[in-house]
Formats: sequence, C-alpha cells, structure tokens
Amino acid sequence: MSTAVQSHTAVQPHRRAQVVRRNELAAFLRSRRERISPDQVGLPEIGRRRTPGLRREEVAQLAGVGVTWYTWLEQGRDIKASEQVLGAIAGTLRLDPYERAHLFSLAGAPEPVAERDCKAVTPAVQIILDQLEPLPAAVYNARTDILAYNRAYNWLLDVDALPFEERNSILQCFTNPAWQARLPDWSERAAGSVAQLRAQMAGHVSEPSWKALVKRLRQESPEFEALWRQHDVQPMRNLSKRFRHPDAGDLHLDYTHLWLGQRSEVRLTTFTPADDETAAKLPATHRSPAPVQCESCETVAHAD
Repeated sequence: MSTAVQSHTAVQPHRRAQVVRRNELAAFLRSRRERISPDQVGLPEIGRRRTPGLRREEVAQLAGVGVTWYTWLEQGRDIKASEQVLGAIAGTLRLDPYERAHLFSLAGAPEPVAERDCKAVTPAVQIILDQLEPLPAAVYNARTDILAYNRAYNWLLDVDALPFEERNSILQCFTNPAWQARLPDWSERAAGSVAQLRAQMAGHVSEPSWKALVKRLRQESPEFEALWRQHDVQPMRNLSKRFRHPDAGDLHLDYTHLWLGQRSEVRLTTFTPADDETAAKLPATHRSPAPVQCESCETVAHAD
C-alpha cells in the first residue's frame, strides 16, 4: 500500500470522529435550547411557537453571536467556536458545570475560563477557607462569580439556596430581593459596586460572558442601567459593611481582599467583626470535613 493511500486511510476515521462529534454537539445544543422558555431569559411570549423552548435567533441574540453562525453550529457544520463564544452560549442556555464542560469537549475547545478560575481554588485555599471559620470567607473572580465559600459565608448569605449559574454577587445584589434584604446599606453601596465592575471589565470588554452579564443586569435592573450609564470607575477597597441576618440581626463586618497570585484576578475575601457585638453573634463553628466548593472544580470533594 502506498504512503498516500495509507495516509488517506488513517485520516478517514479521524474525519468520521469529527463528524460524529459535531453531530453530537448539534443535538446537545438543540436539546438544551428546547428546555429554556422565553420568560426564563426575560423574553416576551410573542406569537405561536412550533417547537418548545427558545428559537435559534433568540439564543444567538442573547449570546451575542450571528444567527447564521449559530444555525450552522446546530446543523453540525465544520466551524470553529472560540472559548469566549462557547461561554456566552453556555450562559444563555443556563448550562450547569457538567453540561458546560460537555459543551466545550464536544466543540473541541480549550478549558473554559470558569474552569480555570475554579482550579485556582486549590485544596490549600479551601483549607484556608475552612480554617477561617467562624469568620465568613469566599473566593471570587473579577466578574464577582462566587467560586468557593465556607459554611460561615453560607450562613451569612445563604448561597446554597442559589442555582450554581446564579452565584454571582453583583447579579444577586441587583436582582434578588432576599439578597438585598441582607444588605441594609445596599442603596448606598450600589454605585460603588457598579463602578468597580466597570473598572474590572476594562480588560474583558470583548468577552461574551462579561457582555452577557452586563446585558442581563441592564435589562433586569433599572437601577443598574442608570448607574452603568454614568461610566464611573473605582478600584476595590478594603472597607466595612453591614449585614442583616434573619436570625442574628445586624452584623458589622470589615472585609479584606487577598488576591491569589501576583497577576491573578481571583481573590479571597474575608469578613471580620468590626465590633464586639458582631463577634458575639457569629456562630461558634460551622466547620465540617467536607468543604463547600463550586461543583465544577475537580480538586476537592463536595459538601452537597
């Protein structure tokens, strides 16, 4: 057999595998799209729908990609999708961490940014989180996604009650009344939070996941929209904050940001009592051998 024939024979299985993977990707996207109703993503129910879920053009619009390009992706065509675009599609379709990883695998794309963020939460960092109890502590990325937290932080804000894809601090602050109720000074803090987000976004202006977050906030919160239009920017500072716990009452906590690396955007934030009254109200311990950790991180066991 000639070298050319051998090469052709070797390539064929590879091409068949690519076709199978693209078809699997197309079927997966259709199935995820069909389970999302328009009202779940803030779209009005207009006209009769022949199929359940979102239309392709609606997914494309929400994800910030071209309708034709997204249609080709669902048709299993041989096109490439960037990590950023796949992240935006995953957010639009509300994929959980395992579905998101599956999407990237089928698309033959590099590891998602969120996955890399989660792996910044090493076992050593998780031990620190646990050892800080009864002080609340959490790990965030620049977009204010809550990547990991200890049980004291969960006691403070009830993060466990939130779906994984909704665990974003600024999103909860502007769209979740229950979260706002635990922050009695939120109306005074809102402008600073938006200014910090805009400053952080300077290095991510072209990333669909960031644009999708801001777009959702602007659509769902008139307060955020008004503040975003002011174009104010602020750095992050170590300050104090009041919380209102449903059982413990008012708490006055100082918070400190510690970045996990010389150029890392992932930070550990700790909350320490600003007065003796608050210190007395914090639970004695919530410690458990099993850490509370974002579900997509493979480096530690899960508490749930």
